[in-house]
Amino acid sequence: MNSRERIILLLLAALNFTHILDFMIMMPLGNYLMPYFNISSQQFSMLVAAYTFSAGVSGFLAAFFVDKYDRKQVLLRAYAGFLIGTLFCALSPTYSLLLVSRIVAGIFGGLIGAQVLSIVADLIPYERRGMAMGVIMAAFSVASVFGVPFSLYLANIFNWHGPFFFVAGLGVILVPFLMKYLPKMDTHIKPAGSEKVGPLRLIKDIAKDKNQMLALALSATIMLGHFMIIPFLNPFMEFNKGFSKVQTPMIYMVGGALTLVSSPFLGKLADKIGKHRLFIMMAITTTIPIALITNLPDFPFYQVLCITGFWFVVSSGRMIPAQAMVSNVVSTERRGSFMSINSSVQQIFVGLASVISGFIVVKRADNAILHYDITGYISIAITLISIYFVSQLHVRTKTKNTL
Repeated sequence: MNSRERIILLLLAALNFTHILDFMIMMPLGNYLMPYFNISSQQFSMLVAAYTFSAGVSGFLAAFFVDKYDRKQVLLRAYAGFLIGTLFCALSPTYSLLLVSRIVAGIFGGLIGAQVLSIVADLIPYERRGMAMGVIMAAFSVASVFGVPFSLYLANIFNWHGPFFFVAGLGVILVPFLMKYLPKMDTHIKPAGSEKVGPLRLIKDIAKDKNQMLALALSATIMLGHFMIIPFLNPFMEFNKGFSKVQTPMIYMVGGALTLVSSPFLGKLADKIGKHRLFIMMAITTTIPIALITNLPDFPFYQVLCITGFWFVVSSGRMIPAQAMVSNVVSTERRGSFMSINSSVQQIFVGLASVISGFIVVKRADNAILHYDITGYISIAITLISIYFVSQLHVRTKTKNTL
């Protein structure tokens, strides 16, 4: 990896950090927001889902035009809108206004992830893309090891508005560097007079391409399985298991620190042993900590950190090879459109997972939650289904590349 690639990947990872943190922080804020607004678990799940559903819709609509423009300009404009939406979240005094602000942030946020992945896929050859995706996915780790604990610390010191001010301020600082160092990304744009692909043609082409449909199914099952248990992890640890607001941020800190170390290694390992093989290994392994977390015995907190930390590592170990495989099912000319559709599917299924878990989980008068174990069983079943899709995708793409 040359210095130019390193700078671009680090900038994109930093952008991803703010984008991911804005989404991630909503979930551990559940034990702040539910008592503050006096809302039910279903209403809280809608706060989480509002962002993902609006992001899913905007990502889907963007697929019809995004490949007509410079990826850098699309990314910068979407990021500016996202930061404005996040600032609105910080300033929201009521549940209703916060819900609307999450929708605004999601509309623009839905464009960001697809553009980041498309830029990486355009710049980095597939043979080295696992390592590049490992760098980008490290943003999840940094968000966990630093972003979430620090944001919760701000919420403890000030109030729940603080984390959103933090994300918006950090993003404003990052924008000038993105403008300066990101290269123009327009080589994918077709010349004037070439055949234009309309929305219906785009959808039909994706529907007829089994590789693309398998890639979308893989993304959907990963997100649905993973986010079945995340929204109520923090409330469960505090209100059911009795851990304090000082302890629970350590779950994200330890897990993020471990994945910060493991993500680059797993990215290289994916390139070495095969991306589908690493995915299967990680998917099977992740069912163990899911079962333990959602049926947690009365363990001391250090043992809880071991379980959740292991879960963070193997969960990210699925995402790295999966993102690399998904990015390779389409040509460069249509990659932005497909990755927007893929991002839309991911966001919608994250929102769906939050809504489903919100209806399964019931909040008692003392804020403790019931039926969290059921979300774990569903998560395990969906995770095992994802193995089928990744296996089918691997077989088909391998056959295609040997023809």
